[in-house]
Amino acid sequence: MTEAILLVGGQGTRLRPVTVNTPKPMVPTAGVPFLAHQIARAAAAGVTHIVMATCYLAEVFEPYFGDGSDFGLSLEYVVEDEPLGTGGAIRNAGARLTGGPDSSVLVFNGDILTGLDIAGLVESHKAADADVSLHLVRVEDPRAFGLVPTDSEGRVLAFTEKPQTPEEIITDQINAGCYVFRRSVIDSIPAGRPVSVERETFPGLLATGAKLHGVTENTYWMDLGKPESIIQASADLVRGVVSSPAVPGRRGEYLVLPGAEVATGAKLSGGTVVGAGARIGAGAVVQGSIVLDDAVIGPDAQVNASLIGARASVGARTVLDAAVIGDGADVGADNELRGGARVWCEARLPAAAIRFSPDA
Repeated sequence: MTEAILLVGGQGTRLRPVTVNTPKPMVPTAGVPFLAHQIARAAAAGVTHIVMATCYLAEVFEPYFGDGSDFGLSLEYVVEDEPLGTGGAIRNAGARLTGGPDSSVLVFNGDILTGLDIAGLVESHKAADADVSLHLVRVEDPRAFGLVPTDSEGRVLAFTEKPQTPEEIITDQINAGCYVFRRSVIDSIPAGRPVSVERETFPGLLATGAKLHGVTENTYWMDLGKPESIIQASADLVRGVVSSPAVPGRRGEYLVLPGAEVATGAKLSGGTVVGAGARIGAGAVVQGSIVLDDAVIGPDAQVNASLIGARASVGARTVLDAAVIGDGADVGADNELRGGARVWCEARLPAAAIRFSPDA
């Protein structure tokens, strides 16, 4: 049996207003909550038992996923009364694991979309006889991430969390948010207090001579920490750029969920998702966007790379480009919102209230 811990306790503050009513891992992505993709991919890789470490809006997870039987595995839920950090959450959830001290335990961050060969990572961990193995990816600009240099055999040499100076950027390999732990290492993490696995656990293990193994895989990888990342990830899933057994339909230029209405003459493309009960007006053009359940896009509106919240409405001829509209918000006709503009949940924006000049 392969076990896993899924870390889903974060508040997702950088994603607001998307996460006001919905925890980040539950934001609909390619037609289902993002976690459905992670769980489905884990199940396909042979994971049979997942412990979900929850905190923020913890009550929403179990009603959707239940005992995990729909995914072909067993799901349990552990709730943190106070945030415990990544290491503390792993230790807290570890009490529900059933394997012995030398068993291998996968740990997933609940906000990473990746094409990682999960089973291959576990096999590499076992072959290396490592205490912890880390999935690493190479990025052009590693400053926002934790750097993980390795030697020629993959042994981790150091950790630099979010480097502040050019001298600290000694590699383009970053911590990609998926690990394999020896069970006994999880049990050694201090219990009952916040612990950062990146700043405390991993450096501490290195200092004591533990074997940390890095596996660098050139595959799709997306950190869903910002709205534009979720929008892009959803489009990539719909178009089949990255695969997931949980996508509820064929891969293609768009995904329209049951109960949605798309008027004649409306155009959908770029991996757009139209949620259940949503309505797209005649002449509207929606590209690479997420339109959540019961939202309304008015006639001749233009929506590009944007997220429209549940029950929100976008008026006729309004232009949205890389915008986020919160749940229940009402954006009137003839507005123009671009460049990361965000409208809060339930807000009301009158007709023609915001326009961008051609030179802006």
